[in-house]
Amino acid sequence: MQTQNQAQFFSIVTAPQTTAALVRPVDISGASSDAQLVDLWLRGRSRHTQRAYGADIGRFLTFTGKPLAQDSVLDLQTFADSLTSSPASRSRTLSAVKSLLTYGQRTGYLTFNVGAAVKLPAQKQALASRILSEADVQSILVLEKNPRNKLLLRLLYAAGLRVSELCGLTVRDLQARDDAGQVTVFGKGSKTRAVLLPASVWKQLAALVEGAELDAPVFRSRKGSGPLTPMQVFRIVRAAARRAGLTANVSPHWLRHAHASHALDRGAPAHLVQQTLGHSSLAVTSVYAHARPSDSSARYLVV
Repeated sequence: MQTQNQAQFFSIVTAPQTTAALVRPVDISGASSDAQLVDLWLRGRSRHTQRAYGADIGRFLTFTGKPLAQDSVLDLQTFADSLTSSPASRSRTLSAVKSLLTYGQRTGYLTFNVGAAVKLPAQKQALASRILSEADVQSILVLEKNPRNKLLLRLLYAAGLRVSELCGLTVRDLQARDDAGQVTVFGKGSKTRAVLLPASVWKQLAALVEGAELDAPVFRSRKGSGPLTPMQVFRIVRAAARRAGLTANVSPHWLRHAHASHALDRGAPAHLVQQTLGHSSLAVTSVYAHARPSDSSARYLVV
């Protein structure tokens, strides 16, 4: 015999419902407008990412001229077809829009994720052209005469840091470990990781911050007490690369690429490189092995 509560339950689940009622998710975003949703989605990202993604989303909203909830697959595909920038830029813009739409559906703000049906444009893998040789890296380090800048370059390469991670380092993030030490890095996706450093790099780091307050930036701007900005680090790296005779537009991230490639070449396990660099998966790390293979069937041919 059914209790009163059981009868009420069965009457609810067996009552006729519209399709929309069945699939409509509960809105847990707390957003009351598209602008609030975008703000929530951007929170926790770096300032550079917020500016870039914010501009991408603004471009999409202006193009469609209607609320996100009214956008269709055709709207998004037409927007994708209208992008005329480089393949990498088009992919980033579309990826940002798809990410926002996914977030909107997951939080219940949007009923459907129209972005799931639109694929990102295929891109040619150009990683190999952005991996410096070990000789190039050593030239960059040796020819830099400014002690602070030389240490900055060594740390970018030795720890495989992103430029935002380097700029965000404070004295508190440095910990001694026996005859060397480690840096605690707050990285992409709001993830924290610890990176052990070679003794030579650690010794120079410890000397640089000796006597500084725990919350002081490791690399200070010369014009103030604040940290170096990513743009200032870009200029330091670019000048060092030109000094070493490199004509390519070398950025700080090239030293991170070099770390991954050189470590794998020297026999470091892929999972260790993944852990050190904070890659989301081994698949990301394995791209470096494919970009610079150690052998090829072409070498077995008589040509």
